[in-house]
Amino acid sequence: MRDAADSIARTYALGAGPWTMTPVTRGALGQIWKLTGNGSSWAVKELLFGCDEAQVRREAALRDSAADLGIASPRLHPDRGGAHVSRPGSPAGSWVKLYDWVDGTRADASDPDVLDWFGRTMALLHQAGEGAAETPDDWYERCPDEAGWEDVLKKVRDAGLPWADELGRFVATSAPRLAHWVTPSAPDGLVTSHLDLQPQNVLIGADGPVLLDWDNAGPISAEREFARAVYVWSGRNEVDIASARRLARAYRDAGGRAVVTGPESFSMLFATDLNYVHVQAETAVDPAVTAEQREFAGEQVLTCLRALPDLAAVSLLVAALDT
Repeated sequence: MRDAADSIARTYALGAGPWTMTPVTRGALGQIWKLTGNGSSWAVKELLFGCDEAQVRREAALRDSAADLGIASPRLHPDRGGAHVSRPGSPAGSWVKLYDWVDGTRADASDPDVLDWFGRTMALLHQAGEGAAETPDDWYERCPDEAGWEDVLKKVRDAGLPWADELGRFVATSAPRLAHWVTPSAPDGLVTSHLDLQPQNVLIGADGPVLLDWDNAGPISAEREFARAVYVWSGRNEVDIASARRLARAYRDAGGRAVVTGPESFSMLFATDLNYVHVQAETAVDPAVTAEQREFAGEQVLTCLRALPDLAAVSLLVAALDT
């Protein structure tokens, strides 16, 4: 990876080096590398499935606005030409983004101080992003229909993948129950926000919590982002009512106005989980991607099928937040 490291360092004018890159973690859309040299470290995100440059500009703008509000996050650095995403070395190579490297530990979602911080942070984001006029992406508003599920299920079965039967049971049972609550949101109440507010996207650094992974930034219903965040921060299907109420109280005390009204408030949660399973199942049988990417996708399908939202847990949250 020495050539890639040197190419990135030249693109971002980081100095002569020597530079080294080591893999850190792999996500659904990208590989994170640690770039080290000249006594400094940087985080490089390699985008494995192409790049939407307009989306990166949206990410940079929201991240900078949030920083003005005191929300700590890694800086997204422009290259020598001022772009926040680049293709170092070759026009046919991977797109990359360069961030500050942040040392820290993963946030403990059961820590009351962390819950208070997160509730305040989400409220600040929603206030800063009020009045969004764009329509939210279909990823957050719609989900595969019956024909879409049957098509990918046939491909998985034809490929002989070992989890085909598990996917089939999901398609026949849980998928339609969750899809029932997925609807387009009303045009009022939209905000520009982070859209992936999960504990794994928060590190506790030397100076406190740092919010990572702003790639999905865009318009969303504040109510639906709030509901999804309460679910993932209060234990998912193992609901901790005290944590949910503490987070909601911190959000309200900081000026957050979104409220949970019923299972329909969790439309974003259901849509994103259903779409993620569908996309990963499609990728697992896609001959155009690498064998490593197909294997990763298959593992993601299994992980998600075994952790999908339980409507009973959602009902507990609805009741708890109504008091």
